[in-house]
Order: sequence, then C-alpha cells, then structure tokens
Amino acid sequence: MPSALAPPPVRVHLFTGPAVPIPAPPFVLDAIEEITVESGSGDSQSGFDLRLKVPKKSPLETFFLLASGANVPLLRVVIAVSLAGTTEVLMDGVMTHHEFSPGSDGGTLRVRGKDLTAVMDLVPLDGLPYPALPPAGRALVSLAKYAALGCVPLVIPSLLEDVPLPTDRIPRHQGTDYAYVKALAASVGHVFYIDPGPVPGVSKAYWGPEIRVGAAQPALNFGLDAAHDNVTSLSFSFDKESKEMPIVTIQEPFSKVPLTLPIPDVTPLTPPLGAVPPLPPKFTNLRDTAHLNPLAAVMTGIAHAAEHGDSVFAHGQLDVARYGRVLRSRQLVGVRGAGLVYNGLYYVTRVTHQIKRGSYTQSFTLARNALISTTPVVST
Repeated sequence: MPSALAPPPVRVHLFTGPAVPIPAPPFVLDAIEEITVESGSGDSQSGFDLRLKVPKKSPLETFFLLASGANVPLLRVVIAVSLAGTTEVLMDGVMTHHEFSPGSDGGTLRVRGKDLTAVMDLVPLDGLPYPALPPAGRALVSLAKYAALGCVPLVIPSLLEDVPLPTDRIPRHQGTDYAYVKALAASVGHVFYIDPGPVPGVSKAYWGPEIRVGAAQPALNFGLDAAHDNVTSLSFSFDKESKEMPIVTIQEPFSKVPLTLPIPDVTPLTPPLGAVPPLPPKFTNLRDTAHLNPLAAVMTGIAHAAEHGDSVFAHGQLDVARYGRVLRSRQLVGVRGAGLVYNGLYYVTRVTHQIKRGSYTQSFTLARNALISTTPVVST
C-alpha cells in the first residue's frame, strides 16, 4: 500500500509478512520517518534500515517485536518506490535486528535487515558432495532451494569450466550456502548478489561475471548549469596503485615444464570503459597455481585480475526528483560535465537510498578501469 513519504511523483510501497509479503498496515506506513537501503555489486550483503515513530498505545509497538519472535522464523520486508508510472523494487529481504528507544511521547523503533542472502547464511551444509559438477553447477544446486521465496537463480558459467573427475576429486560444500556460493564466485572471477524485482516478492539470485556492457542509465550531469545539473555533489579519484596484473604458473602435464602467463583484466563482458588504461604498477605472482590443473590456474588469475582492475572512482549524491528516475547499482551510467578525463561511462558499484518525508536522495559510487571515455556521447 503506497505511502506519501515523498511528494509526487515519488511514492513508497512497503510489504511485510512471514514468508509471502503483503502490503503493510496503514499504521506502519504512517509511522515511518526514514528509510535507508544499501545496494552493492556483490562485495557485501545489501541491507535496509527503517526508522519508525511509535506513539503510545500504538499497535506498532508489538507488530515488529512479536513478528521477530520464536513463533515466526523470519519476517520478510519488501521496499519499493513508484516514480513517473514505474515501480522499482529497492529491497527484498528479512528483518535481522530491531531496537526500541522509549520516550515520553511513545518511542522510536529501528528495524534493520539484509537481503535474502541472510536466509542463505543460516545453516551450514559442510560435506555435501558435488560429484562431477563445475563451479556453476554447484552454485545452481545451492541456490535452487530458495525458489520457494521467489528467488530465481540466474547462473552464468565461466569462460573456462573446470569439471572435476570423480576418480580424481569430489568437491564438497563448505559452510553456509551464502559463504560457499560467494567463494565459488570469487574462485572464477564472478560476482554473486540478490537483485530484487521486477515485482514485489520476486528477486533474482545472480551468479556470473560482472557485466559492464549494455544500455546505460541517463547521464549524471554536474558542472553544466543550474538547468541541466542533476547531481548535488560529485568527486573523482585516480588510484593507479589499485591495478594489478596477476601472473600464473602452469605446469605442462607431460613434460612438467613450468609456463608463466600474465592474465589481463579485460574480458568480452568487461571491456575497457576508458581509452587510456594505466600501466599496471604491480605484477603479482600467484602462489600455488602450478599445483592446479591449467583451467583452474587460469581462472584463479582471471579472478585476481577482475578484483584489481579498476583505477578510476567517483563518489556523489543526487536528488531523485531532479534526476527523474532511480539510479540502480550493478549497471552502467554516463557522466557529463566532469571534463575530458573523467566524462563517459562508469559502472555503478554501490547505491545508498535515503528516503524521508519530502526527500529522496541517493549516494553512489562509480568505477571504471581507465581514463578518457571510449564513447564520444552518453545517453541523457
């Protein structure tokens, strides 16, 4: 059920429930003072923070507190916003923590939670065997069990699939589903995150390469003029030292001759977003790759290169009403007005949504792997 936390055209929708979320009661919506949602690109779990004003004798005083008790294993929370006729789901998660601060006029209740990876991080399944399954197959098996929560797995195999022979080794599950799937993604240079939407109660568990191609979101304008600027603050940094080129050692299986291979950070799905990449100041020899089979050794190098490929970063803040839409993480966005060196396309690595009554702002972090844009124009 929508609530006018911000003036039109932005409206907020809140859904709650033990497993299947339903529109929150009006007394919950009326009590909301502030909503914060953090959405990253897979480096950490996304989360939310609701701050509610609780009047005396309000049913809200027991709504969230009882919902988090022993009789309800989890409280599902879905947060969405409507802007210009389009509804965007910002968060699909569960409550993990609450705080209540009493006062003379009632008190303040803070409800915090994480996305559905919190459910995946509850039960360790150590020792579960995966015979003859490559990392993508193991990730799919681990994620499939959460389809009952509306979480659909989307698993994209790596460029080089290492299929273990049962006569040689049988991979086994280590830790919780979340920890194991994250470790599998890191071992092949992939990312894992929960992408909420496209409708409330449905989300996508993405395990695959960080895709930096496709249509870009409307440009972030800063330093043009008052009529065209849609960003309130924007700053850039160039960190050459963050770029590394890994070197893996592969042992030829017949002659046992060691071969050293440098691994670049550019793949078909992560092309350079800048025309002038910095020379890697550091070449890192990865240890113990000679003991791996050639496919596993190369994938270890690709994972390291993907983790240390960006060197240009941007941080800023925007007003959603001014921008005209919701900036989404894990997608491309253009930048205008920052000069020749920093204009162009960037990958949005993190977005923090801050919603109050009459205000909706976003803080964001951008990244790319080179200076000077590869494209002469960006979408407006």
